[in-house]
Amino acid sequence: MAGNWRRSAGKWRRAELLVPCCYLVVAVALMSQVWADPAVRVPATSSRIESDIYLNVWFMRYAATAVAHGRLPALITTAVNSPVGINLMWNTSLLLPGVLLAPVTLLAGPTVSLAILQTVGFAGSAAALYLVLRRWDASIGAAAIGGAIYGFSPALMVAAEDHYHLQFAVLPPLIVDAVLRLATGRDRPLRTGAWLGLLVAAQLFTAEELLADTAIVTALALIVLIASRPSAAAGKLAATAAGAGVALVVALVICGHALLVQFRGPLAETGSPWPVTRYGTHPADLVTAPGAVLLHGRYGQFLRKTSQQPTETFAYLGWPMLAAVAAGVVACWRDIRVRVAGVIFAALEWVGLGSNGVTIAGWHVSDVLLPGHWFESVRAFSQVLPNRFPILADGAAAAALAFALDRALASSVPRPGWGRPVVALAAALALLPIIPRPVSAGDVLPPPTGWKTALAALRLRPGASVLVLPISPVLANRALPMEWQATTNVPVSLVGGYCVVRAPGGHAVMCDGRQVLDAAQHATLVRINWLATGRLSQSGPSRAAMASAVAAWRPAAVVAAASSDSHLGRYLIRFFGPPAVRRGAILGWRVPAGLLRSRQRVHVKAEHGAALRGTTLRIRPRVADR
Repeated sequence: MAGNWRRSAGKWRRAELLVPCCYLVVAVALMSQVWADPAVRVPATSSRIESDIYLNVWFMRYAATAVAHGRLPALITTAVNSPVGINLMWNTSLLLPGVLLAPVTLLAGPTVSLAILQTVGFAGSAAALYLVLRRWDASIGAAAIGGAIYGFSPALMVAAEDHYHLQFAVLPPLIVDAVLRLATGRDRPLRTGAWLGLLVAAQLFTAEELLADTAIVTALALIVLIASRPSAAAGKLAATAAGAGVALVVALVICGHALLVQFRGPLAETGSPWPVTRYGTHPADLVTAPGAVLLHGRYGQFLRKTSQQPTETFAYLGWPMLAAVAAGVVACWRDIRVRVAGVIFAALEWVGLGSNGVTIAGWHVSDVLLPGHWFESVRAFSQVLPNRFPILADGAAAAALAFALDRALASSVPRPGWGRPVVALAAALALLPIIPRPVSAGDVLPPPTGWKTALAALRLRPGASVLVLPISPVLANRALPMEWQATTNVPVSLVGGYCVVRAPGGHAVMCDGRQVLDAAQHATLVRINWLATGRLSQSGPSRAAMASAVAAWRPAAVVAAASSDSHLGRYLIRFFGPPAVRRGAILGWRVPAGLLRSRQRVHVKAEHGAALRGTTLRIRPRVADR
């Protein structure tokens, strides 16, 4: 008898291990285009690589460089947006993944690290929810389906095209699970509280936005749990409070300094650089298949009609899945697990509508009735985009469906002739519209010929600031110098870039925008780009404006991706003199110290509309926070 029990237990352990292994196989298959050559291939949308990809390539290199020097990444750095710098806590800097994957980055490059991160994001997210569902008594089959729905959901497939920090959704199910175990008394409060604190800290250093979303999920779960079983919740209040206190202490010990730097540091910000009110979910997103799933239609036409971005539509589940979840929640409402998951799903989709009024089935919903309208005034949620809540809503839908599936299969036992096949068929039909397709990939743009050798020939000190021209206002092009620097591991800092920075008033804005550039810098940026694009009807910046802009940027060197006989090359040679370095498609100059020390008053001639007319500037050196 004991031998039979041991054999049965061994089969269960093998089955438990087989499910995460299958998830990993599926994740590698979905990432096959990237893994074809991970040293140069990254996710792409319609053969275009989004700027956020290049941003994360740079952050992975930044973290690995810090680790190589025996330290953790600095939270304030002028390695980009020099000389002012950036606050990494206000950017999607992937600090924890960057540190953990630093050995891979140093050996194989940042794009390989990101390929690993994304593969683990798919398989790990699925495995995390699978383990949570098993912990809450779901069967292996139902938990495996629920984990797959979440880990390979349309939301995570869309996030994989551009947003590494959102696609790595491994930790939220574990955080919610720890909170619920505390609230229900299923575990010892001190141990679970410490585990919860570690999870929160890990999520904070991976993606703060997803942590804020997870906080709302846990609040909703607790509200439903308390409302459903108030007496039981009251009896566990002391233990829950003790565990929460331990979690808070652990999280603050790990994250306290980083949070002080974020909210009280020299580059603390408020608000969001993005128009948050424009990022609500369109109701039709729930049933309009994105390009990230196999069965999709004229998705591009739908995006144009609704004025949405392809990498910002996370709500799709399809009519069959929505019907299955709704039917499961209604039929199994008495099951507290289904009830909690169902309410969370509905609430998150409601929050995801944003703060603007919407029209659903001809009924207009005022913005006052939308939760996003009230979140905008809460500082902790000021950068949270509401259309991203469906990422975690898919996890709630998966949990509700898994628990309901178990109940349906159990109730079909007395009718073996048709009960189980009908349930299985309904589940298959619900899953069919959300089957993912492999992540599209493209090659990162290589640096111009001579990029690395030209910078080496300039003999700059490590970390010296370099102004790379042209600085394009097009987002993807603004991120290119960051990608060149990261993939070649050239030890320089960059003027400008693609990142979130503090405007003079403290609001969060994008680098190289009007809010953070003076008139001379903005005029120089625009007119340099005119020269680079060959707009012969337009001239370059005046000598006074160029001198003022360079003095404000304070670079040690200027590097141009241009030939000597191009419009941009000829202009820069007239201004700086003969290049100190000519390598391939790169021209380079060391900036004279006298130009950077210039403090004279400069009158800038009107060059770019009325905004520059009659502007007088005083050149002041800026202090860089390192």
